[in-house]
Amino acid sequence: MKILIAAAGSRGDVAPYTGLGARLAAAGHEVALATGEVFAPLVREAGLEFRPLPADPRGAGPAGTKRELMATAAAFMRRLATGMKGAAADGTELMLLSATTAPLGWQLAEATGVPAMGAYLVPTEPTGAFPPVVGGTRSLGRFGNRALGRLSLRITDRLFADAVRDLRADLGLPQIPPGAVRRRQEAANRPILYGFSEVLVPRPSDWREGLTVTGNWWPYHDDDFPLPSDVEDFLAAGPPPVLVGFGSMPADDAERLSELAVAALRRAGVRGILQSGRAGLAASGADVLTVGDLPHAVLFPRLAAVVHHAGAGTAAATLRAGVPSVPVPVMADQPFWAARLTALGAAPRPVPFAALTAERLGDAIKCVVTGPVTGPSYADAARAAARLMAGEDGAGRVVEAVEGLAWG
Repeated sequence: MKILIAAAGSRGDVAPYTGLGARLAAAGHEVALATGEVFAPLVREAGLEFRPLPADPRGAGPAGTKRELMATAAAFMRRLATGMKGAAADGTELMLLSATTAPLGWQLAEATGVPAMGAYLVPTEPTGAFPPVVGGTRSLGRFGNRALGRLSLRITDRLFADAVRDLRADLGLPQIPPGAVRRRQEAANRPILYGFSEVLVPRPSDWREGLTVTGNWWPYHDDDFPLPSDVEDFLAAGPPPVLVGFGSMPADDAERLSELAVAALRRAGVRGILQSGRAGLAASGADVLTVGDLPHAVLFPRLAAVVHHAGAGTAAATLRAGVPSVPVPVMADQPFWAARLTALGAAPRPVPFAALTAERLGDAIKCVVTGPVTGPSYADAARAAARLMAGEDGAGRVVEAVEGLAWG
């Protein structure tokens, strides 16, 4: 089967689909991954066909009024719609759509008759179990959570309204609101696969039929990938270090943030690794090393703890490795995943990025490494989660779902 996976966003929004695509390819399918040009090397390294999308929104910063941010997002969606139409050509027989590309992919499926399946990294369906992942972490009760979840979907519909209108006109489809398309998908119980673990987010009991939590889809990496020699030397030179990294999150002052991170590590009395990432962290010394992108699956098991921005993929990777976290959420769904790690006992209370100081971060690192005064340690909770996650095969369940398609 010729399968197109379409994903847009930051590295964390794209990388899991490289592992998923590689697993589908290993099962005998022809797999292309359409995403931003910046991620082409990741796609090709996984052995997948790369198809370009204008799908990297990093040029838009977080500043601006609510109206300006909405306008920027809507313009991005319109560019994405144009790219989606081209990417889905050339004999595609199935589309797997991320949460960002799905509102556009459903239009293509209607126009072409090519089946489409949602493949999302975060829970999007309204539920009484928790508020929407970008709506804060405070529960409003079952009724309030569901109401806020429905409002969140309507806001998403508004963001895509112009892009959907233009795409439907280009495809020769009658004009209907994007919310109507989504509701039609829901009424038909069209399947959506969720690539996260029930260890972190159990499937809500009030979700409709057709919504499946498969377990995580892990980014592709070569099983024989060796850590660089300087990393191996640093790991061998003392006790397991603590990694500090913020992934795709930018920083206004990389030098200040780097100094803060080093001061926090030394306050906690631990060795550290700074992962440069988009924030540009950098420092050197006998007790600290700076690294670039390294596979979480290879590096994380060698660490004492990880300080991170609590993106969905990084949060799950710490648990998979059985190491505790110090979550420092920045934006979007990160407070949600940070709170999940805390509730699981694998992390202390999050330290919001906006309130980050060397003192607060250092004390949190020391607490994680030494353990709480009473009760199980954060490391114990992380290791327990790792044992449960080891029994999951998220990509394998997607392969089963793809090969068992039975809708028209």
